[in-house]
Amino acid sequence: MPDDVTRWSGTADTVRLDARSVRGLAHPLRLKLLGLLRTDGPATSTTLATRLGLNTGATSYHLRQLATHGFIVEDKDRGVGRERWWRAAHATTYIDRAALSGEEAGEAFLRSIGQIYAERIQRAADEYSTMSAEWRVATSLSDWVLRLSPDEPRRLTGELFDVLSRYRRHVRESPASAPPDAVRVMAQIQIFPHGDPATGGTP
Repeated sequence: MPDDVTRWSGTADTVRLDARSVRGLAHPLRLKLLGLLRTDGPATSTTLATRLGLNTGATSYHLRQLATHGFIVEDKDRGVGRERWWRAAHATTYIDRAALSGEEAGEAFLRSIGQIYAERIQRAADEYSTMSAEWRVATSLSDWVLRLSPDEPRRLTGELFDVLSRYRRHVRESPASAPPDAVRVMAQIQIFPHGDPATGGTP
């Protein structure tokens, strides 16, 4: 994520991960649960378990962990009896990479992110044949191998985020600004050394 969070998120409603709080997100299922609550709105553990094909015990445990670390809060305006609804406490997440350097939990968090990104790409590939012809043309799974100095990826990331910011960020509460045929689209950016890790990716 960019260092200038507001440029990307357009809001101050951002949680900043540090060496302590990252432990609450260092699990793929927790990242998925938080993502669903952010994009689809408040839900119960039962609803989320159904969405993810899991049992409610697993989702309830990880929801409690997310709540303990302040990523989600109970939505007390919903629910009947003992039913508990949860909502995301923040709209976006900022990774304090300097604070997480060398942290085991930070590495686990990054591996979880990588797993989820890979699953998304695989799902897109699996669904490609069922897409409409229009969306098959519009979809892109592309990569480039570049030769960059250490400071250039930061500038490149900032420029890419500026481009994405010119398009409509998905906001569940206000979809009216989008055209009638607009659907939710996932855009992922990964920039990393590629090659021999001992030489920082230099072939």
